[in-house]
Amino acid sequence: MVATKTTAPEARAGMARLRGFVTRLAELVETARSENAVLEAGTPLLAGLVTHDDWLPDAFAVPHPERYRQYLLHCDSRERFCVVAFVWGPGQGTPIHDHRVWGLIGMLRGREAAQRYRWAPDGSLLAEGPEHLLLPGQVEAVSPRIGDIHRVWNAQADAPSISIHVYGGNIGAVERATYAPDGTAKRFVSGYASDVVPNLWDRS
Repeated sequence: MVATKTTAPEARAGMARLRGFVTRLAELVETARSENAVLEAGTPLLAGLVTHDDWLPDAFAVPHPERYRQYLLHCDSRERFCVVAFVWGPGQGTPIHDHRVWGLIGMLRGREAAQRYRWAPDGSLLAEGPEHLLLPGQVEAVSPRIGDIHRVWNAQADAPSISIHVYGGNIGAVERATYAPDGTAKRFVSGYASDVVPNLWDRS
């Protein structure tokens, strides 16, 4: 699916949808007593957002010809959570990697495939279960507590896909790692694909 240019009224309505999600998520993170409570209550919140494909600004839906893009949509002022759009060109994907924080992944457009991994006794990584396909409107969770290591790719060979991720921190500034199949780790900090974020707060 190719994003089309939105008009000003459509853009304001889209920002209202994203603003409402961010506001409810901030309330959840503030009041939840555990990570599990955040993931359980956050899953339907994110599902409600990605069920509608009328709010993501065009500038944050542009794929790169060679690699996936990670656009920051919002970061909490205390860096307790962030909302990110992952834009995958045809056939693009990640290496095996971890997150170090809890996360929710919601599919907005296209299809995304993932393979989870677990540690073997010899320190290598083994695929855990079958590959998983995420379709529009669906949400899955990751965290060091429930499973934090996976590989992800665009399941569409001929079109972009977009997923919306929520993380329990400023994921672009978190030191994480990619892994070779033998378990060898390489540290990285991902950063973001753009220097701007959507203006959620203009109600004019």
